[in-house]
Amino acid sequence: MKMIKNRTRYNLGVLVLFFFIHMSGKAQEKGLFNDSLEIGIVEHIGETIPLDLSFRNEKDSIVKLRDLINKPTILNFVYFDCPGICSPLLSGITEVVEKSDLKIGEDYQIITISFDYHDNPVKARQKKANFLKKHGQKSAGGWFYLTGDSVNIFKIVNAVGFKYKKAGVDYIHPGAIMAVSPHGKLTRYLYGITFLPLDFKMAIYESQQEVARPSIAKTLLLCYAYDPVGKRYVLDVLKVSGTIIIFILVLFVITLVLKSKFKNKKA
Repeated sequence: MKMIKNRTRYNLGVLVLFFFIHMSGKAQEKGLFNDSLEIGIVEHIGETIPLDLSFRNEKDSIVKLRDLINKPTILNFVYFDCPGICSPLLSGITEVVEKSDLKIGEDYQIITISFDYHDNPVKARQKKANFLKKHGQKSAGGWFYLTGDSVNIFKIVNAVGFKYKKAGVDYIHPGAIMAVSPHGKLTRYLYGITFLPLDFKMAIYESQQEVARPSIAKTLLLCYAYDPVGKRYVLDVLKVSGTIIIFILVLFVITLVLKSKFKNKKA
């Protein structure tokens, strides 16, 4: 009787575990990693971005991505009137540049592209000047601020899987940077608005070697939601709580299964 009870408990535990794994998979299919996603990132690891696209730099000169990307490149997307995470994202990039022992302009470069076609080289120049004034001139020669028309913007954001949506006069969009190899291959995505120097350095090193790596921390984006009132990204307590609850339940089921196995062996 005891063995039957343990076996029933074991089978129940396995069923519950598979249920949570199945539900987690379904959530991912409908969520962050689905191609039909409206806002977020759809990774295109290993794919090559269209290098013949033209943009205007902060000096109001027309440049092609092919002419700019000749070394490991950190690509990021913002818009210059953003009231939310764009400035913190640029600050986060600047901070990791300052902490890194790699030399911007020599070992790698950064390209910031506005995804708002209303932005222009004047705004780009002002934005770059503000960051150089605040953080110093270290990144001056190796950081390019680009603006473009709607066609070129549409092509580049789709090539990298950057999904955003218009919300009044602003946009709802994710926070992330992408590592691009000297030949234009997408090799790594780093998520958030702050970055660890080691992750940053490894992304650049892998880019130089043309090595594409899947992102480990991409689910961190699930912990954030857009606050339309404050016009910024905030921690989504419900999502975090749900994740913690699922983790505890899975841990409980695993413990239950292991205990049942141990008792069966003793019996």
